[in-house]
Amino acid sequence: MGEPPSGLFRSWLHSYEEDHEDVRVYRPDDFPFPPARGRRGMEFAPDGTFVDHPLGRGDAPGAVPGRWRLVPDHRIEITFGGARPDRELEIVRCGTDVLQVRRLT
Repeated sequence: MGEPPSGLFRSWLHSYEEDHEDVRVYRPDDFPFPPARGRRGMEFAPDGTFVDHPLGRGDAPGAVPGRWRLVPDHRIEITFGGARPDRELEIVRCGTDVLQVRRLT
């Protein structure tokens, strides 16, 4: 993969009901999710900026800025500049309505 999939650049929320094996499933933030006590999410921008949205106090989403870059083998490296541990994701599938990733670190 020389270029990231164009569908990557948006805000994604974790659709944990659809997770399978070691694959995490994310849907666009306007997806009609069933009720939940909050959902983790993440955002990718074409300029390499990244925002992680962990669950915060009272199940409200937080925001932790970072950077992403494409590395070989359909992988994305995400760094947080020491604010939290870096991570690496493998893109299993990316379309306009679904992002499936495998967390490697």
